[in-house]
This record gives sequence, C-alpha cells and structure tokens, in this order.
Amino acid sequence: MSLREIVCWPDPVLEARCAPIPEITDETRRLTRDMLETMYAAPGRGLAAPQVGVLSRLFVMDTEWRSADPVPMIFVNPELVGASDRKLRQPEGCLSIPGVTAEIERPAEVEVRWVDIDGATQQRVFDGFAAACVQHEMDHLDGVLTLDHLSPEDRAALMKDCKGAMA
Repeated sequence: MSLREIVCWPDPVLEARCAPIPEITDETRRLTRDMLETMYAAPGRGLAAPQVGVLSRLFVMDTEWRSADPVPMIFVNPELVGASDRKLRQPEGCLSIPGVTAEIERPAEVEVRWVDIDGATQQRVFDGFAAACVQHEMDHLDGVLTLDHLSPEDRAALMKDCKGAMA
C-alpha cells in the first residue's frame, strides 16, 4: 500500500465525470487499499477516486473510525436508489478543498446500491452524517464539488477563502 497525492481544487480532474468500472481487478484492489491508507492519513472520512487522479466510479468511506474501530467501506459503481424528503443541513469539509468548510443541505437519508470489492452487489440505507458522506463522495464521481451546492454569493465568499487557504 502507498499514500497517494490528493488532487486539490481548482484542478479540472475534480470536475470530470467518472467512468464505470467494468470489472474488479487486482489494480482496482490496489487502488482501494491506497485510497483507504490515504484517507486515514489525511485524515478524512471519505475519498473518491478522482481525488487521487483516477476517473473511475469508486470511493472509500469510514465515518466511524475517529470514534470507534475502523469500518472501511468500498463502493464500486454506486447508484442512488432513493432519498428522503427530509433534509439535513450540516458542515462539510473536503480533502480536495483543505481548510474550507461549507454548510450543505442534503437529504437526511439515502439508499445506495453498489458493488463491493469482492464483486457482490450491496444495498443499504444511510442516514445523518453517513448519508451526507455518501452523497459527498458520489458527487465527486459526477464532477460536483461542495462549492457547487452553494448560492453564488456563498460560493464567491468561500472561493475567496479557498484561494487564501491554498496560497
């Protein structure tokens, strides 16, 4: 395993739509191990493939590791199956936009279907922080950043902060 460099905004790779993964290979498994190691070292709770420069529909997540034993999850070709009407607004950070946090409103509960690293189809409902994390990482697979969820005024203010934080 090895740490990978995290791609930071405004790199255009973060705005690209990722391609589906046709089959899980040893290279895919190596990438997921590297991504988990990179995520934990960052330290983060989720990391999508484009954040390490790979335009594939894949992300890793572990929303519990800071307060409990690690429970890493690997999502290959994830699909949103359903979302609650109830919304939750909470602060979100992003490893690709270091030092910046934005208040983002998202569905409080989502149902996701994906393929795990062993090739088995999984489906699960996530709520609260885990739901926000899943949605955040899935956004990355479509070239959407946290900043894209903001009003033009809030985005302009945060982009100014981003540039200052990255200078």
